[in-house]
Amino acid sequence: MSENTLLVFGADPPPRLDRIAGRARIVLSDEQSLAELLPTADALLVWDFTSDAVRDAWPGGGPRPRWVHTASAGVDRLLCPELIDSDTVVTNARGVFEQPIAEYVAGLVVAMAKDFHGTWELQRQRRWKHRETMRLAGTLAVVVGSGPIGRAIARTLAGLGVRVELVGRTAREDDPEFGRVHGSGALSGLLPSADWVVCAAPLTEATRGMFDASTFARMKSSARFINVGRGPLVVENDLVDALLTRTIGGAALDVFESEPLTADSRIWDVPGLLVSPHMSGDTLGWRDALAEQFMDNFDRWAAGEPLLNVVDKKLGYVPVT
Repeated sequence: MSENTLLVFGADPPPRLDRIAGRARIVLSDEQSLAELLPTADALLVWDFTSDAVRDAWPGGGPRPRWVHTASAGVDRLLCPELIDSDTVVTNARGVFEQPIAEYVAGLVVAMAKDFHGTWELQRQRRWKHRETMRLAGTLAVVVGSGPIGRAIARTLAGLGVRVELVGRTAREDDPEFGRVHGSGALSGLLPSADWVVCAAPLTEATRGMFDASTFARMKSSARFINVGRGPLVVENDLVDALLTRTIGGAALDVFESEPLTADSRIWDVPGLLVSPHMSGDTLGWRDALAEQFMDNFDRWAAGEPLLNVVDKKLGYVPVT
């Protein structure tokens, strides 16, 4: 039996690859060599999940990896028609980022409600100015995205006393955890009552640009919007206009249409907008957790056992059962 070849794409390979030494030949790849090496690989680890190189280099026919694992929750930068239509199995990093992102969103909600930015600015000015802030308990959050990340966000916000309405691709009236999950068609009716609108949806053709001028116009003038999903879910110019005209009360973006933001982007200076560099899920030790997850799945793959976190390539995410 010939030795399997594991192709690892990324300039900074994961730790502890020696755990699979002797069971696979490990080949490292960068963007320049990827297209040439893909047909020689049995499995592909996409360690650099910020690149579009795999989608661009995926073979249209002939030999290709039987399994692709990406060290990210989203697979939108990976999938292409040739990969979707192939028999290659795709798995993702579900289970690593959910709670860190939920904690990050909760931190943003608390910071906005309690005006931490204003407190810091007044401290910088050495001004003693008493204010009243917002009470979180009893406010309403609409969380868009009913996958593991959206559910972790909903669960964490509920722990703060926030009422949560969860929106997914399709409606469910018998959800074991939340009871009811609204379908995407119900979003417009939920927005006028929301104090917080959190986007944690996967990026698909159906969700691209779903938050646009008409969406923001339906929100309360005091509502805050947070995006920790994917940048292209939001029409950024429409969000900027909504903030400049005070159509909504504030926003926080951790993901953007184009990353990284250039130094001259107007996004940096928009009043009421908090910018963070795609870091909501990245906590201390996250690379070790991603590597360990891949190693466990590799053990399954090498043993011919069912893989964890198998993506429905037509849907673009791991279905919630």
